[in-house]
Amino acid sequence: MIDDKDSQLRDDIRLLGALLGEIIAEQQGLPVFTAIEEVRQLSVQYRRFDDNAARAKLEARLEELTQDETISLIRSFSIFSMLSNIAEDCHLIRRNRQHELAGMPAREASLDYTIPELERVGVNRDAVLARLKQTESVPVLTAHPTEVQRKSVLDAQQSIIALIRHRDEIQLTLEEANAWRDELKAAVQRLFQTRLLRRNKLSVIDEVNNALAYFDSTFFAQVPQVYRKLQSLLNLPSTDNFLPVNEDPLGKVLTVGSWIGGDRDGNPFVTAQVLDTTLKIQSRKVLEHYLAEVNCLIREFSVTDYFLKPNPPLTELANASGEDSAHRMDETLRRACVAIRKRLEATFQQAARGECTAQAYASPADFLADLNTLFSALNDNGMQRIAEGRLALLARKVKVFGFSLMALDLRQNSDVFEEVIADLLKQSTLGNIDYLACGEAERVELLCAELRTPRLLFSDSLQYSERTHSEMAIFRKAKLAHQILGATAIQNCIISKTASVSDLLELAVLLKEAHLLNVAKGEIAVNVVPLFETIGDLQAAPDIMNRLFGIPEYRALVGSRGHVQEVMLGYSDSNKDGGFVTSGWSLYQAEIGLVDVFAKHGIKIRLFHGRGGSVGRGGGSSYHAILGQPPGAVDGRIRLTEQGEVIAAKYGIESLGRRNLEVLVSANLMVSEHTELTREVPAKYLELMAKLSEHAFKEYRDLVYNTDGFLEYFKQSTVISEIASLNIGSRPASRKANWTIEDLRAIPWVFSWAQSRVMLPGWYGFGTAVAKLRNGLNEAELLELQAMAKQWPFFNTMLSTLNMVLAKADMAIASRYAAMVEDAALRDKVFGRIAAEHARAVEGLLWLTGQKELLADNPLLKRSIQARFPYVDPLNHVQVELLRRHRQGELDERVARGVHLSINGIATGLRNSG
Repeated sequence: MIDDKDSQLRDDIRLLGALLGEIIAEQQGLPVFTAIEEVRQLSVQYRRFDDNAARAKLEARLEELTQDETISLIRSFSIFSMLSNIAEDCHLIRRNRQHELAGMPAREASLDYTIPELERVGVNRDAVLARLKQTESVPVLTAHPTEVQRKSVLDAQQSIIALIRHRDEIQLTLEEANAWRDELKAAVQRLFQTRLLRRNKLSVIDEVNNALAYFDSTFFAQVPQVYRKLQSLLNLPSTDNFLPVNEDPLGKVLTVGSWIGGDRDGNPFVTAQVLDTTLKIQSRKVLEHYLAEVNCLIREFSVTDYFLKPNPPLTELANASGEDSAHRMDETLRRACVAIRKRLEATFQQAARGECTAQAYASPADFLADLNTLFSALNDNGMQRIAEGRLALLARKVKVFGFSLMALDLRQNSDVFEEVIADLLKQSTLGNIDYLACGEAERVELLCAELRTPRLLFSDSLQYSERTHSEMAIFRKAKLAHQILGATAIQNCIISKTASVSDLLELAVLLKEAHLLNVAKGEIAVNVVPLFETIGDLQAAPDIMNRLFGIPEYRALVGSRGHVQEVMLGYSDSNKDGGFVTSGWSLYQAEIGLVDVFAKHGIKIRLFHGRGGSVGRGGGSSYHAILGQPPGAVDGRIRLTEQGEVIAAKYGIESLGRRNLEVLVSANLMVSEHTELTREVPAKYLELMAKLSEHAFKEYRDLVYNTDGFLEYFKQSTVISEIASLNIGSRPASRKANWTIEDLRAIPWVFSWAQSRVMLPGWYGFGTAVAKLRNGLNEAELLELQAMAKQWPFFNTMLSTLNMVLAKADMAIASRYAAMVEDAALRDKVFGRIAAEHARAVEGLLWLTGQKELLADNPLLKRSIQARFPYVDPLNHVQVELLRRHRQGELDERVARGVHLSINGIATGLRNSG
């Protein structure tokens, strides 16, 4: 029986589907609509009742479609998936509002739940405040090619969302309801008639601008509200909004970061000029917002001096405005706002030109001081209510976003830094040093010597490679950004593929060359951040950091950064390297080792989790993933990537964005302070997990890396080749032209398996691992394994995400993709193995959880999947047919366009493309 609380969701889906059907019939004719409706009904019949006769009819009907009918069908089902997503998001918002309006207990993961829950387990207000003072929760936006939707399409969807939410929040008359339906149909028609595919590949700056749109939709409005919620729950005064960050009880609890425009690893299009442009665009965005807010204050602050007695600081500020209109001479508060606007305008021009201007604010702190002058004058005159509105929120924004909007990370591959150091040393006056021929110990000795001397290696009079000039130009731009925008503009430089101590020291030397490291003072202006990605590198991470911290020159630099060292952990490559189970376990083990090493050296750890949207790249519930971290691994500081379609899903709608921001802060607080989450994990659990990982690793590696012909199977049974030509992101799909599995980027690897409904990176190896473990355990140990599934947050979260991905995988549809593999023996060998392992994985999961079917503990997600897949399945069937035609050399451009449209539609329907 379907729960009544979903009735409004079903009504919305039916309404949106009916409107779409009307538009298809009107715009493309009744025969097209009839063909699409026939396909829809057959797909529903097959999916809901496992009707093989319906499947056969469906496949036959799809093969009969003309090229134009095929394109229409793909667009129609793709748009219906978008509309279903919209209905689900709006229903979630609706349910949250109903929950709150009914006065029901606060939902888990909200701050309204977290603060009282901590108090319940004995964490008092003072302890919470002490934790918040050092808490850092940072979602970092990245532009990995997993977002397949155009911004124009996203904008069209936003119009539909706004209309549904408008209806939900007010009571419409009959006339208004009819008008609303007409407006909704017009919005659906605009979406239907918007081009779904990009004509050209995105540039890096396109990606930057796309990300900035989420500040308008969510971040500017909701990040300050999270702080305000904490102030309310903890009874903190609004005056805290105007305190310097280091004096504010909430410090920097929540900020936003970005990689877009600074991530050069494998992306040749991120140059020094692109970095410079990115920083200017970001600064312009935030300063334009501040100017708009100050203009609102000028309009709102119409208070006359009769009611507000100006104090000397306010009068002095007002006099700097140059405002001499007789109409405003008794409006000192308003004139003070005009003075602030003038300085902001000068600051805007300074950021745009990249040159210091006398009238500009020297720092956000100076801007904040002027806002505090306004606040104090209002408070002194009994106008606290006015002061605590837009003005207090603006002050909080200034402390969070500064003049740079968000900290932009730099990232580059360790091989590149190695190459640049080798070039600098070779050309230097130290002698013709062959750095690349040096062993690790010799490299460390050379690099430490450079960190002890202020003398630079780089000289304008010497000839260097193009790569060296390019990298040095990046670091010089970073130095300029610090001078113009402040040190918060660029705080981190990440080293991909970190595998040794010298990898980190190389970056430190390069920062010194750009005057971002001061040898005399032992200070560094940018964090050196290793990224450990492969299984081997994760295992080596604790030892590398232990040896690094033993180097006095480097340890002093960490001290200059508040004794905090950041480490980034890669989920994507570790998964491709060792599979879902071993990746998760290797990450967990690495964290345990790092926590011990950092404690030994008296250094505070900040982990940066490189998670993607799909399970194969660390995706899933952020809240439960954070709660599943080892004791001490978070300790109040966490950064995590928000990638691709996840950004739109989490932050595209303001109220959902607020919820997701609260979730991040709540999880940080809970895992750092809650007694049930900070206790040690039983040794037996760690032992069982190690065995499970060992079995899973062997099975995964044997299939993916040790099976003859597997690469060819992958190429022929997925859309990997076609993805390369889809204008998704600015980054190439693989690192080399003639690639192997090792060369392929993790994102298209996961994307391709999702398209074919195999979802292999999210589960393969688990079934064999559970089966082998069960065979080797006694009855008591088996019971302990099942208890571990329920009681250990890490393992419970792993099983929950596994549950979801197994439910989304479909071996029947996957078999149609396998049928495209030309070598029958290879096809039968690989797909037979995949299908058998999927069955074992489902069996193992159900045994561990004690459930009778997948998603038994998550009925909402189960209903969502069951409702949407009849509309995704036809896209898969059509895609297979189009891939056959495309690979057989069909020249009709509609075939290639149809393939690309189907990729887009399936990604939309699955809600995780990579």
